[in-house]
Amino acid sequence: MGKTEPHMMMAKQAFILGAGLGTRLRPLTEELPKPLVPVANRPLVTFAMDHLIGDLNTESFLINTHHCPEKYDVAFPEKSYRERNITLRHEPVLLDTAGGLDNIRDWLPTDDSFVVYNGDILTDLPLQPAWEHHLESGNLVTLILRSNGDELRVGFDPENGKIVDMRGVLQPDWPHRYQFTGIWFASPEFMRFVRPGKIESVVLCFLEAIKAGEKIGGFVEDRGAWSDLGERESYLDAAKLVQGDFARAVEGLISPAAEVDPGAKIDEISSIGPGARIGPGCEIVACSIWENATVGEGSKLERCVVRNGQTVKGEYRGRDF
Repeated sequence: MGKTEPHMMMAKQAFILGAGLGTRLRPLTEELPKPLVPVANRPLVTFAMDHLIGDLNTESFLINTHHCPEKYDVAFPEKSYRERNITLRHEPVLLDTAGGLDNIRDWLPTDDSFVVYNGDILTDLPLQPAWEHHLESGNLVTLILRSNGDELRVGFDPENGKIVDMRGVLQPDWPHRYQFTGIWFASPEFMRFVRPGKIESVVLCFLEAIKAGEKIGGFVEDRGAWSDLGERESYLDAAKLVQGDFARAVEGLISPAAEVDPGAKIDEISSIGPGARIGPGCEIVACSIWENATVGEGSKLERCVVRNGQTVKGEYRGRDF
């Protein structure tokens, strides 16, 4: 097949999965959905939208919600981001990934492929090569994979580009295993494998499509940074990731609206949110200090998170407040 025309390079619509409870990240997610947890003083989900806008010129987003849905209205009061429309679709009962797709059938395109993007990942891997491959290959679905990772659960045949197994269900002895990045592309025809009214994982739909002989493909992309921010350690390392590895620069990790005493010492990977107050003599190392939080005089914090409006004074390591 010849080179894809420029107008085909755009992924117009992206579904960002945001309805999870964020249980592994508690207590940070007690009062916020995980995609809205601040990273470098920005909601995590804005990195996903920047990624999609920058690489695929995505025009509109849908985010499904469940836990603390009103917080999305605070974060995006105009229901837009960088002049792109955001649709919020609430799930009073969690529907899992396939159920979430079923719940947005009316929003999904009927003639173009679309993107599904996990709302709790942080990455700047290049999307355009995988998108082009998806369009040119005729795949029903294309999963973006990594060669290395903590969960090598996707059986992929690099010879023909097909997914042959997931979670050891179809071919548990398949030797070539890859990490799923949480980003995938789907043709509208894939929706016939999503059963209406069912609460289930989309992995089951992938497996059914594979058994039916459909082209469920993979694209291995090891360039760029990638992290799943499901646990506090990866969350605390996120500021270092976006500052050191991402092509997209962040606008400093200390908000200009924060009050930091000149005598305080703050390392280069700690983030200080707007309205936060850092007292004299404080030492802050690898911490995330959220909006309007206060760290009292002489405090020493290492790998701590101080959430919105909380006040901390003393010496602590590895604590969340």
